[in-house]
Amino acid sequence: MSRIAYVNGAYVPHSDAMVHVEDRGYQFADGVYEVCEIRHGVIVDLTRHLDRLGRSLGELRIDWPMSRAALAQVIRRVARMNHVKNGMFYLQVTRGVAKRDHVFPKAGTRPSIVVTAKSTDPKIIAAKNAKGLKAITVPDNRWERVDIKTVGLLPNAMARQAAKEQGAQEAIYVDRDGNVTEGAATNVWMVDADGALVTRPAEHGILRGITRTTLQDVAARLGVEIRERKFSVEEMKASREVFITAATSICFPIVEIDGHAVGNGHPGSMSQKIREAFFDIAEKTSI
Repeated sequence: MSRIAYVNGAYVPHSDAMVHVEDRGYQFADGVYEVCEIRHGVIVDLTRHLDRLGRSLGELRIDWPMSRAALAQVIRRVARMNHVKNGMFYLQVTRGVAKRDHVFPKAGTRPSIVVTAKSTDPKIIAAKNAKGLKAITVPDNRWERVDIKTVGLLPNAMARQAAKEQGAQEAIYVDRDGNVTEGAATNVWMVDADGALVTRPAEHGILRGITRTTLQDVAARLGVEIRERKFSVEEMKASREVFITAATSICFPIVEIDGHAVGNGHPGSMSQKIREAFFDIAEKTSI
């Protein structure tokens, strides 16, 4: 059965899903998005994802395309129509269609919305967790408001491509002072010499990841200390363990950075412990 997408009020075959040539998301990256995991037939942390969507829309002064309750129903229906048991949904809202002009269109311009869903193979995720990932470091060349989850991801795409070309799976951004910010599509964590989890404070310099937030709840349940502070590339490379978090992968261990082995070069125990406890604590919404 072909995939189904929701586009501006209609459920259409994925191959026919289209937006207008003058949609501001297409011409100006004037829009926001969310990606959320579907696991064993339930949506993970939907409330927090919709909370963040509302914040992103508010920061860019874009109206909700529909009520929050209606949007949740659309998301669930798209997941059901695509028979997703394990996978993800993608949601994008832009300022809408208007004559090309840098200033905002007139009041009342209807936002555009797209929702898609697809299945993924849990075995691939498990294999990555068992083996661990490699990462490279790159200068952070993004705009300052990366705390807003916008569709303007060209620097992220370029960073991920650089990682791929060097045989790695993630690129870790580094600020002008030599401190780690976050990954191209992830938040970055390390385990320090005291066994505490360390991650950069969620200010304007990084995105406040939903998985990052739920992981804090997990750590509290496990009795693991979290220290939110800046840390250098050198400290990260010398740490006991490094892992990255994202909605569609929870946490992946990083076993090598810039060709340098992290710890003993194998996935560490902290990421495994977090991963095993995560879904007992995360919110689960039935499709």
